[in-house]
Amino acid sequence: MDILDLLQWPAMAVTVAAAWLVGSRSAAKRAAGFWAFFASNVLWVVWGLHDGAYALVVLQFCLAATNLRGVYKND
Repeated sequence: MDILDLLQWPAMAVTVAAAWLVGSRSAAKRAAGFWAFFASNVLWVVWGLHDGAYALVVLQFCLAATNLRGVYKND
């Protein structure tokens, strides 16, 4: 097993934590959640490229664009 195969687990954990944070009533926690989503996007892209999951990689770029909207719309 390659070390990059294990990257999916921290990627999943960061994604779950980010989803929890963006559901907060605190603008600061929501902002942290959007940035955590960006971190998870990077982790998923690295894992997806390594594993040949190219649809997942494209999805992560689309979700990153959605996260950018969330960063700017967060009040």
